[in-house]
Amino acid sequence: MPAATASSPWYKHLWPWIIIGVLATSVTLSLTMVTIAVNNPDNLVNDNYYEAGKGINRSLDRELLGQTLQLKANIHLDELTGEVDLRLTGNSQPQTLELNLISPTQPEKDRRVILTRSDSEAGRYLGQLTDRIEGRRFVELLGQEGAQTWRLFEEEQVSHDATLVLGDEALQGAEHLEK
Repeated sequence: MPAATASSPWYKHLWPWIIIGVLATSVTLSLTMVTIAVNNPDNLVNDNYYEAGKGINRSLDRELLGQTLQLKANIHLDELTGEVDLRLTGNSQPQTLELNLISPTQPEKDRRVILTRSDSEAGRYLGQLTDRIEGRRFVELLGQEGAQTWRLFEEEQVSHDATLVLGDEALQGAEHLEK
């Protein structure tokens, strides 16, 4: 670009183009961010805090029942077949169990597996996963004892051909309720 003189028009100068470029880039990036925010809303926000709090208390009651029944579970996810092999020890042996593998941030990656008790081996439950699950998950195991539901719940790093252990950690948030 040739050197601009004082009498040359503005568009022949370099600095106005640099300023226009910075402003145009800012506007373009801002509009892109607004588009991304509108098309991908945050689904982690709960508007009904009171109901969520009541649900936490119900969960703690179920977890305390699981602790009272001295329940522990070893879960093995088979990489090739997708089979879920669960070994349950403690004072409850229901006919079926519900295993929930909950993604902390992506609800579409949540998985629910119904496990049925094996007739040949006491304390063994079998189920089937349809796809591969890996990464950080909240692992929830639900079962019935009498008319009450118990729950084992922990955060685990899930990978195939690894064994997850539930019931081996202290119950968080219910220290004042334990006897």
